[in-house]
Amino acid sequence: MTDWTPYTAKARAWFESLRDAICGEFEAIEREAGSEARFEYTRWRRDADGGEGGGGERGLMKGRVFEKVGVNVSTVGGALSSDFAASVNGASAEQPGFSATGISLVAHMANPHVPAVHMNTRFLTTTKSWFGGGADLNPPLPYDEDTAEFHAAMQAACDAHDPQFYARFKEWADTYFYIPHRKTHRGVGGIFYDHLECADAAAWEANFAFTRAVGEAFLAVFPKLVRRRMAMPFDADDKARQLEWRGRYAEFNLVYDRGTAFGLKTGGNIDAILMSLPPEATWA
Repeated sequence: MTDWTPYTAKARAWFESLRDAICGEFEAIEREAGSEARFEYTRWRRDADGGEGGGGERGLMKGRVFEKVGVNVSTVGGALSSDFAASVNGASAEQPGFSATGISLVAHMANPHVPAVHMNTRFLTTTKSWFGGGADLNPPLPYDEDTAEFHAAMQAACDAHDPQFYARFKEWADTYFYIPHRKTHRGVGGIFYDHLECADAAAWEANFAFTRAVGEAFLAVFPKLVRRRMAMPFDADDKARQLEWRGRYAEFNLVYDRGTAFGLKTGGNIDAILMSLPPEATWA
C-alpha cells in the first residue's frame, strides 16, 4: 500500500467531526453559565512549498467558563527541511516528504478549581505511516476524584483495544509531560502514544479505531469535570496558584513540546501553534 491519500482524508474527516462535537459541547457549557460565547474560526494556508502544502482552521473561544480554549484541525504536507527531517519517524534528508492531519485542543479555564486540559490526536505519513496522540489533565488545584475519573476514561478507551495500552501510555505521559528544569510534572497525567505504525490496511483500521476511542473518551469525561467545578467559589490565593501553574505550562510547551516544534518547523500557522499558551501567567 503506497497511496495514503484516502487514509489521510478519512482521518481528517474524523478529526473535523470530533472538533465540531467538542466545540458544540463547550459552547453548551458556556450557555449554562449564562454566557453567549462562541467559537470563532480562522482558516489558514501553509506558506511552505509554494502555498500548496495544505492548511487548517483555528477555533478559538473566550468565555465565562473557558477563559481561553483553542481547538485546531490541520492537514499539511510537503517536504521537511533537511536538518529537521532526520528527527521525524521515517523521514530523512534524502526522503523529506511528509503529510500530517490532526486535531489539537488546549483549554485554560476561568475558575482555578476547573482543570485545564490538553488533547491531541494525529495521523502522519513519511516513508512510514502512524497515529499518535493522547490527553492529559492539568489542574492548578487537583482533586483526586477528577484525576481518577479522567484516568478511568482513558483506561477504558485503552482496554477496549489492547490490555497493555493503558499502563504503557500512562507511563509515557508521565515521562513526556515532565519539566526537567523544574523537576515536576506538568499536571496529573493521562495517556500519550506515538508511532502506532500502520504497515497495512488492517493495522490502519485498528489504530484509527483506537484513536477515535481516545477522542470519544475525552468528549465524554472532560465536560463532566468542568460542570462539577465551574461554579465553585475561589479566592485570590486560588487565582495566584493558577497563574503560577500556567507559567509552568507555558515553559513546557515552548521548551519541550513536540507538537509545538513540529508546527514551527513545518511552516504552520503561528497563532494556531501558540494557541496553547495561557491568556495570563505569572513567574516569581
